[in-house]
This record gives sequence, structure tokens and C-alpha cells, in this order.
Amino acid sequence: MSRTRARLAATGTAVVLAATGMSGVAVADTDPASTPSTGSAVVNSSTTFLKDQALNGIIVIPLPSATPSYDSTTGINTTFQVTGGSADLLNFYGDIELGGGLLFVNIFTGKSVTFNQLHFNVNLWSLTGVPVGSTDAVKLLDPKGRLQLGGTSANSTLASSDLQLDAAAATYLDTKLKTDFFKGGQSVGSFSLKFNQGS
Repeated sequence: MSRTRARLAATGTAVVLAATGMSGVAVADTDPASTPSTGSAVVNSSTTFLKDQALNGIIVIPLPSATPSYDSTTGINTTFQVTGGSADLLNFYGDIELGGGLLFVNIFTGKSVTFNQLHFNVNLWSLTGVPVGSTDAVKLLDPKGRLQLGGTSANSTLASSDLQLDAAAATYLDTKLKTDFFKGGQSVGSFSLKFNQGS
């Protein structure tokens, strides 16, 4: 092939690649950047529940990135930041991913359980977690009592006057921690959630 014909062939190939977007030159993405879902969930452990825990040798420790705070009147509030998910609280569907974890310790028996991959599963209406060493989520806590829902489908809030231990969690924790402290329907405190849907 002559030098002139080779140059023309190379030029034609470059034109085809550029036209089809297959050249090595980066092409700007015109799609708008997605924004993650945001918000927070707050689990309140009442002073009554905390005293009962202590008498039975049970300690619950929030793990990073959860942040606890203590008030002598209301108990411990643990905040879990929303890290993802898609949900509509007002229409009761979806799943919300939460950061942090929970460590349960029985100081009388020396047994412990850690839950990661926390979610608020709107379909199940329950805070769930996956125990370390397992792949199956356990229903942990269920919002009960007087429920207040507000906002819009995209930016919604939930507040429950009562937060109860799920029966599945009670069975799991009693077995793993070698105790009989936990009971399904046991009142833990209260719960609130703010969720802003990402795009």
C-alpha cells in the first residue's frame, strides 16, 4: 500500500471511531450526576429498658458510624445515618440502608453478637441486621404505638411512640447470648426516621 493510501485509510478510520464514540478521547457524559439518599434513623433506648438490661448483664454498644448520646431522663439515643436505598415511607414500600452496627454483649456469660448491614425494611416495617458470620438478615426492632408519618414520598419522616423487639430477634439473641432476657414485643423505647430519596 502506498504511503498516500495508508494515510487516507488511517484518516478514514479515525473519522469512523470519532463518529461512533469509540476513539480513545473521553466524551463528556451529559447525564446529570446522581445524588445519594440521605437522612438518619434514631433509636431511643428508654431508661426503663436500660435498667432491665443492666440487671440481666446485657450491654448494647453502637458501632461506627452510629453515634450515641445519653440523657438521664430519656435514655440513650443512637443515630444511624442513611447511606443508600430507595423507599416511600408514606406508601409503605422500599428499603433504607443505614450505616453503623450493633454489638450485644452478655457480661454474665461472655457471649456476644454483632449485627452489621443495618436496614430499615419498609416492607417488613422493621429495623434489620445481618449477624457477623451469617448472610441472613434478622428482624430486630419494630416501630409500634402511635405512628406519625409526614412529608412527601421523596422526603418523608416517621416517628413511633414505641419501638419493640421483634420475636425473631428475641429468639436469636436469647440463643446466642445464653440468656432468657429478650422477649418478642418487649418495649425498647421509641424510633424516628428522616429519609430523603436520592436521584
